[in-house]
Amino acid sequence: MHAEQKGFPGIGRLVIYVLLVLVALYYLIPLYVMLTTSVKSLAEIRSGNLLDLPMSPSGAAWAKAWSGACTGVRCEGLQPFFWNSVRMVVPAVLLSTLIGSLNGYVLAHWRFRYSEIVFTALMVGCFIPFQVVILPMARLLGLFGLSNTTMGLVMVHIIYGVAFTTLFFRNYYVSVPEELVKAARIDGAGFFMIYRRIIFPLSLPIFMVCFIWQFTQIWNDFLFGVVFGGSDAQPVTVALNNLVNTSTGIQEHNVNMAAAIIAALPTLVIYLIAGKYFVRGLTAGAVKG
Repeated sequence: MHAEQKGFPGIGRLVIYVLLVLVALYYLIPLYVMLTTSVKSLAEIRSGNLLDLPMSPSGAAWAKAWSGACTGVRCEGLQPFFWNSVRMVVPAVLLSTLIGSLNGYVLAHWRFRYSEIVFTALMVGCFIPFQVVILPMARLLGLFGLSNTTMGLVMVHIIYGVAFTTLFFRNYYVSVPEELVKAARIDGAGFFMIYRRIIFPLSLPIFMVCFIWQFTQIWNDFLFGVVFGGSDAQPVTVALNNLVNTSTGIQEHNVNMAAAIIAALPTLVIYLIAGKYFVRGLTAGAVKG
């Protein structure tokens, strides 16, 4: 009897489980509604309830959202804009992460005069709103001839993201023992040799953090895309906004839901695959000696 009572979950644990289930439902119900609505016909959407299961599921709305829906005056769906986002995100994430890694390495183990001031300035850069940098960034892109281009958007996101990646890497590299770096210097290793042989192999957790952080920030960005992206360089978030807000014709809620899921799918996949590495990377620097 005593063993059974001991094995029975306490009231506190039961309350926690109930709360976790409720929170999970709270976040999953909107996704359920989007998924079910995207495979319903317009007639079924108008006549039924949002929570009803689809009677005759169809992928027609998905096909139209991908290659046939109108995003303003263009009726090519999200496909060209999706690939615009891919061409923008991949180099922006890789370069901003690599630059942040080198910056963090310098600020943590190759301190120079006024390095703390530089680090403080980078931290301030993390809190500058997007709207503040629009005019100077537009001027800079104009000087380089990159206005309304995908390469211009890549440059914008690299510049804006370096402050965050530098902060992440610097705080992580501070936990690497200073004696290890000093010993390598005594043995004749230079800046890049130490980075390649000592620092870089220890950096996988924080690289995963920065990859996920930057990918999410850049893929979901709307403001920079609508301001700096020309008609042929607009990312998928801008196209999604244009599709949903198109005022001509019938409002096709199933197509809108399918388009929203397509636009959000890459970040969702990234978190499902690498979410555990994101948490590990955030905590790794805090527990190292």
